[in-house]
Amino acid sequence: MNQSAKPYSPLQAAMIGGAIATTATISIFGQALTRSVHAALQDSPKALVDQVWQLVNREYVDGKFNQQDWQAIRQSLLSKDYTSKDEAYVAIREALQKLGDPYTRFMNPKQYESLTSQTSGEVSGIGIRMQVNEKTKRLTVIEAIENSPAIKAGLKSGDEILAIDGKSTLKMTVEDASKLIRGQVGTSVSLDLERPSNKFNIKLTRATIEVPTVRYTLKQEAGRKVGYIRLQEFSSHAADQMRVAIRNLNNQKVDSYVLDLRGNPGGLLNASIEIARMWLDDGHIVKTVDRKGSSAQTEANRTAITKLPLAILVDGNSASASEILTGALKDNKRAVVVGSQTFGKALVQSVHELGDGSGLAVTIAHYYTPNGTDINHKGIAPDIKLDLTQTQERQLASNPNLIGTNSDPQYARAIAVLSNGKLAQKVTNQNSQSVSVSAKDLKF
Repeated sequence: MNQSAKPYSPLQAAMIGGAIATTATISIFGQALTRSVHAALQDSPKALVDQVWQLVNREYVDGKFNQQDWQAIRQSLLSKDYTSKDEAYVAIREALQKLGDPYTRFMNPKQYESLTSQTSGEVSGIGIRMQVNEKTKRLTVIEAIENSPAIKAGLKSGDEILAIDGKSTLKMTVEDASKLIRGQVGTSVSLDLERPSNKFNIKLTRATIEVPTVRYTLKQEAGRKVGYIRLQEFSSHAADQMRVAIRNLNNQKVDSYVLDLRGNPGGLLNASIEIARMWLDDGHIVKTVDRKGSSAQTEANRTAITKLPLAILVDGNSASASEILTGALKDNKRAVVVGSQTFGKALVQSVHELGDGSGLAVTIAHYYTPNGTDINHKGIAPDIKLDLTQTQERQLASNPNLIGTNSDPQYARAIAVLSNGKLAQKVTNQNSQSVSVSAKDLKF
């Protein structure tokens, strides 16, 4: 990306790249695409090149195409003979680079499949999270996901994976192990496992797994009940999972909430809007403006699940859909924002499947926060700015269990602000301007 580089956050999972307006199969020939035309698209690299050009020509947010002669670019693209799809892919990427927009991008079939899998919030596998244990250097199960084949088979945190379908995992990365474990629904995978003084083999049948993107817990902080919710990305299941989290914590009589968006790279636009409405009864959420200057304002609709005090944690990798949610709650004075300046991505993409299974993301709109602020390349300034030191980042990265505890400085600051009701009210009344808070104002 040619946006100003931001340091990688230890809290960041995987960058999927932005507020995505739609995920759909769209063709330049419309809904009545015939099988014969579809086959022709699959077999013709030149047709694929033109399909990409047509989509950008119709949808791209900048009607001047970054001062490029887009018609001349089409003529140049179609004047070439492509001997393979890979040649066409190179030509497409070179043409898109001229737009100067890193978010309008071409994806080969594997990359497109990865994106759609991530935004769908589903994977085909057995339902485990893994890591390489730093001490033993062995591939180890962190968690078996609820309702997955793994948890039904009794896999537990701490189980060491010695082999996958007979292939040793010694020196194997998590990414390589994931590729072996994932596969078509209904097929099986064999794991050799070890627990203390017990080695065993287990055969599991792959299934469609809903990936948990929302994690929540009830915390006791200085006599107060705090609902801590961490949202890792805005997948198609994120809103449903968030609704469950808030309702369950409400039932446990929490006094306030901390919503952790650190490292959240974004995802689906509609998911961010739906989640904003869970916290906000009325007010603007976001305004989008397309290439013609037409704007659409999205509003809250009196469906908030809670009105309890809320603090949001953000950092330099809280991007796009995360910034839409943060901007909505900050500008409406619904939450106190704590942490570091956010990433600064105020663009919306639509995603299209192309004829050969590859994909195209096209920037179709610019968005603004409820106060009309353009955060592109700037980010959202927290109400209370608190950057982590490199030592603190390393500590949280090496021990993720410290995230969302009093050993996590940004979380601890949020708890201090929520504990001081007058201070929280003072911050939200600052017309969304950043404020400095002295140590004497904080009660840890």
